[in-house]
Amino acid sequence: MKIIVDGMGGDNAPLAVLQGCAQAVVEYGVEIVITGKKAEIEQLMEENQISRQNISLVDAPTVLTMEDDPISIVKDKKESSMGVALEMLKNGEGDAMLSAGNTGALLTGATLIVKRINGVKRAALAPVLPNKEGLVMLIDSGATIDCRPEFLEQYGIMGSVYMKNMYNIAKPRIGLANNGSEDCKGTELYTSSNKLLRENKNINFIGNVEGRGLMLGECDVYVADGFTGNLILKTVEGTSLFFLDFMKKLFGKSIISKLAAALVMKDIKAFKKKSDYKEIGGAALLGISKPVIKAHGSSDARAIKNAINQAKIFASSNIIEEITDNIKQR
Repeated sequence: MKIIVDGMGGDNAPLAVLQGCAQAVVEYGVEIVITGKKAEIEQLMEENQISRQNISLVDAPTVLTMEDDPISIVKDKKESSMGVALEMLKNGEGDAMLSAGNTGALLTGATLIVKRINGVKRAALAPVLPNKEGLVMLIDSGATIDCRPEFLEQYGIMGSVYMKNMYNIAKPRIGLANNGSEDCKGTELYTSSNKLLRENKNINFIGNVEGRGLMLGECDVYVADGFTGNLILKTVEGTSLFFLDFMKKLFGKSIISKLAAALVMKDIKAFKKKSDYKEIGGAALLGISKPVIKAHGSSDARAIKNAINQAKIFASSNIIEEITDNIKQR
């Protein structure tokens, strides 16, 4: 299994990316190709004693920054680490591709270089989040802001296939984001999407699910347009950070509170680990004809390592073939 990794993408690149790649080789038995400024990467690996075992380097002379226009991936930044990685994936030089870089550029590049699955209207960014009952996919979380009902129906199809294959959920429950559980609730986009999802007999659509249901475990796939989904994602991230910070301050107020903290520290650490995006690694870019994973921009070595494992499992599955078949049936 060969994973292509954008070596220059992300706030902590390239060092964290290199460290994560080396760890993944040892833990998951993968072969890795890193694209980026070869001389700089080689120097960093030598200085930090990072093993080159099963890691090869491909020179990419430019870097696509977070501030760059996404369309630059197919214009003046074709030779960037991300652009080269996507071109390699397109040409079959790896089984999956991973980047922690510019999200818009990755979406644009994956769509225009690697191409969408035949019949897929729009690709979707699909992070998997922890909740009360286990895990839930939020699709779309920002790839497409202006959606049509058929896009949301396809998100439900793709999310169902992914969760079934990646997490062994026999019949993933598909919920549609809404401000009420009744089918008549919501804007025209959501009432029309509800109808399409309900008519689709290949998925287990359970109807509208209010925002709280996402974290209470009422569904396995939570379907939303990219604007709404991104707001939900950032709210969940912010709430988690607020809670952890609040607990830290609360338990540090006095000797008694510190003693209380010691009694529940194991549970606090378990919650912190469960709510940490680094444990899952990244978000799948669903609808693209080959496996692409978007790692969090602030990913450290552990997050990169776990994202590589996610990419490995994705590439080893029949997810893309099943999505293709399900889309054809509609």
